[in-house]
Amino acid sequence: MTPESNDIRERPSPNFGTRGEAPNVRPINMLVLHYTGMQSAEAALDRLCDPEAKVSSHYVVEEDGTIWRLVPELARAFHAGISYWQGDRDLNYVSIGIEIVNPGHEWGYRPFPEPQMAAVEALSRDITTRYRIPAHRIVGHSDIAPDRKTDPGELFDWPRLARAGVGLWPPPGAELARQRGRGVGPVQRIAAFSDLARIGYSVVPGDEHIALAAFQRRFRPERWDGLLDAETSARLHELRMAVEAARAAAEMSRRPGFRFN
Repeated sequence: MTPESNDIRERPSPNFGTRGEAPNVRPINMLVLHYTGMQSAEAALDRLCDPEAKVSSHYVVEEDGTIWRLVPELARAFHAGISYWQGDRDLNYVSIGIEIVNPGHEWGYRPFPEPQMAAVEALSRDITTRYRIPAHRIVGHSDIAPDRKTDPGELFDWPRLARAGVGLWPPPGAELARQRGRGVGPVQRIAAFSDLARIGYSVVPGDEHIALAAFQRRFRPERWDGLLDAETSARLHELRMAVEAARAAAEMSRRPGFRFN
């Protein structure tokens, strides 16, 4: 699925800008997934194309798998808002945004249907391949704005995308087995919040539970209360290790003459 694909329909939005002024145009190195959080696909498309709303995304994926392009990929869509990831702000400048049609938590949150997930998977895989977006730079809106967003939410099938090579979902390892059933003391809390920050989240002292709940929505969706327990601590550790490995691989791939075997 490429930008020229006949499977993509056009619904141009006036809400976009540049990614910077030459020669300082920012490179695309992130993919951000959202849900629309509105009562219908048409309502979401209308809002994303309303010049008064000043919001947009590059793509919208309906529940039946229909894909709409609203903003050209090389332009800056207005989807991330106030956000932070791995030291970066102004994430609209470096990201592509996909809005996934779902009523969201306000209007009756529900699972994402198979045709929709298949379309999101194919589109995301194409985008991340073409722009060589590393796995640790594929995020949900709640990852980059945990104090105000909960999308795409705990029902979104992140493991499926990871199996397709889009994003991270570390399998349970020795750390999870070791930590299950244990308590969490001061040392473990310090290590866990350090892991949370090293993964990429904005961790505000005194409000660590906000970023922790966002992490849980994505990586421990069966429990997202913002409370640190041994299993969450173990998953944080395992994801931090996966992020560091992904960063190293991305850095290696940028070296002159490097080729994957």
